[in-house]
Amino acid sequence: MTGPTLRTYAFIDRMQPQCAAHIAATSPGDVPLAGMAELYLEMSPGNEVFRAADIALKAAGVRPALQIIEREFGLLEIHSEQQAEVLASGEAILDELGMTEADRLKPVIASTQFITNVHPYQAQLLNKWRKGSMLLAGQSLFVMEVAPAAYISIAANEAEKAASITVIELRAVGRFGRMFLAGTESEVETARDAAVAALEAIHGRETPR
Repeated sequence: MTGPTLRTYAFIDRMQPQCAAHIAATSPGDVPLAGMAELYLEMSPGNEVFRAADIALKAAGVRPALQIIEREFGLLEIHSEQQAEVLASGEAILDELGMTEADRLKPVIASTQFITNVHPYQAQLLNKWRKGSMLLAGQSLFVMEVAPAAYISIAANEAEKAASITVIELRAVGRFGRMFLAGTESEVETARDAAVAALEAIHGRETPR
């Protein structure tokens, strides 16, 4: 029997307004606010996040927005107004599990799509299932797919920091994480570059194929 795998360990220093609002709108747990710090952990087997949550909540003043167990992996999100509290809770988890941040998997960008002048019909189709803002015809659209899934959250947050874009949808659970961002062509290009740079800056173990 093998030990748990730390798939994602992603610290966000300051949540951007749209990313925070998206989590708040879809979260079954504590509602985060813009400006808070947060940490995403994705683990395998999925049940390991129960232990991670127990350690984090007892170690520091953090609150959980997400504790999701799905077929293969488990996801935990914790946040606080104080960056130090979030960092302390993360360190407590790693210490208890006998891991370091270097044990996380390195994110892999599985695919990207850049679409200019979105057709009205495609915009309407995407709006059917989006949980963020509406996609408008004529906007540019950027779609990114990342593994492990939870890393998409840091990509989206850095994209929103860098450019005036609209967050259409974020999906941080499952085998792949996906985000859909829209805006003018130049702003979406800037957001894309920031998202890619953020993921490329994360070091870790190679993701098994």
